[in-house]
Amino acid sequence: EQALGNVKTYLDGIRALFTKYAITGADPALAALEKQFTAYEAWMRGTVLPTARTETILPPELYALQLKQVGIDIPPLELLQRARLAFMETRAQMQQMAPLVARAKGIDATDYREVLKALKRETIPNDQLEARYRVVIDQIDPIIRQQRIVDVPNRPMVMRLGTPAESAAQPAPHFKPAPLVGNTGQQGQFILPTSNPAVDGEGYDDFNHPAVVWTLSAHEGRPGHELQFTAMVERGVSLARTLFAFNSVNVEGWALYAEAEMVPYEPIEGQFIALQFRLMRAARAMLDPMLNLGLITREEAGRILREDVGLSEAMTRQELDRYTFNAPGQAGSYFYGYARILELRAETEVALGSKFDRLAFNNFLLDQGMLPPDLLAKA
Repeated sequence: EQALGNVKTYLDGIRALFTKYAITGADPALAALEKQFTAYEAWMRGTVLPTARTETILPPELYALQLKQVGIDIPPLELLQRARLAFMETRAQMQQMAPLVARAKGIDATDYREVLKALKRETIPNDQLEARYRVVIDQIDPIIRQQRIVDVPNRPMVMRLGTPAESAAQPAPHFKPAPLVGNTGQQGQFILPTSNPAVDGEGYDDFNHPAVVWTLSAHEGRPGHELQFTAMVERGVSLARTLFAFNSVNVEGWALYAEAEMVPYEPIEGQFIALQFRLMRAARAMLDPMLNLGLITREEAGRILREDVGLSEAMTRQELDRYTFNAPGQAGSYFYGYARILELRAETEVALGSKFDRLAFNNFLLDQGMLPPDLLAKA
């Protein structure tokens, strides 16, 4: 139903691109496409939907397989147990930090939920978002170099706002990689949506306040996804390791690890939001299995995301849709991938002692491409 509801949004978005780039002669093809979309929508509604399941709960064996396909190589209940502990610990860390953030920002509150709401009220208008993100993005590269976190290219990264059609297709911040095969200089793009069309056009308040810009830029940009995918193109990582070993745990684990590497060098409100995002990743790894195994209702999961994690209604809807039908199992890959990298780093630091070099370690991780955790540890 949600995908079919986006048909007109996609058509309008495609047409808008032909207009934007002044490409003529496409009208017959676009008319044919609209006719095909309309026929497909009618067929889906008349033939497929009457036979569809009425609930999103997956059979346990199928859900366990979903986890393996995104790189989570432990049973669902073990993932749930680990994530539940991390959720409680991270929430406690946010509560410990909340009074410090409140004092620094002049907020009359001490509960982390109220401090978070106050930070979100400082909204950046949509027409200023890209410029505000660019200010922080330009500050991050020098910090990465000065602190010897990882090697970064000597050119700016690309960031832009998502179109309505892009927001309908993927209603969350994401990175659109450049071609990994036959790249002739194209760069990947950090894309920021401003609304979730599935929630009647309601906007986010999760990504448009100053405190969030640091951690989101570190995750989607540098030293996160942008650097990860750029490194594969520019450092000559093999096609086997870029395409056929592509692994969500490794991809998202690196981006969350990159967030954590930047936290000590961010303003205190940025550090606070980094913890909120880490809380969201633990919530994902906890709620995704619970929803798919029938251990919690969608309504209760939504309450946790809104009240404990502090997500907007638009982001909560995006998260619940993600766990239940857009990509069951995938959302837990952030938490699990991050945990596996931390395990590997701890093992390496213990083994090397004073010889451990963070810059060398992080560059080595990027040089390996998209390896699953066990193969990465072996390397």
